Amino acid sequence: MAQLAITSIITIDDSELEWQFIRSSGAGGQNVNKVSTAAQLIFDITASSLPELYKQRLLAKADHRITQSGKIIIKCQESRSQLSNRESALAQFIELVKSVTVSRKRRIATRPTKASKERRVQHKKQRGDIKSMRKKPL
Repeated sequence: MAQLAITSIITIDDSELEWQFIRSSGAGGQNVNKVSTAAQLIFDITASSLPELYKQRLLAKADHRITQSGKIIIKCQESRSQLSNRESALAQFIELVKSVTVSRKRRIATRPTKASKERRVQHKKQRGDIKSMRKKPL
């Protein structure tokens, strides 16, 4: 069994990936009608060997390729070659899983400076003065 390396720490067994080859739509002449060149990769997140943290992050991710049932479905039909479509789908899958392995830095809330508060108030007063000049005199 071959291992698919996602990062230096995370590897996925090839047996966890399910491949389906279907007929591709679009240009290709007679080839479109005869040969199944489009590659569809199916990966079950809940039944995988991924660490629990990454499973939760993947399931929480808002991505059209992740279904409600917790499966990643990537369809690739960019090329007329089944092999290049398979490689492209695999690259998209690796990129998707890598995106949840990176933790974002927490934002440190900052407070506005005294000068910026004063500038804001000064600008509001100027706008108010301009608008008050538009009134008809009493």
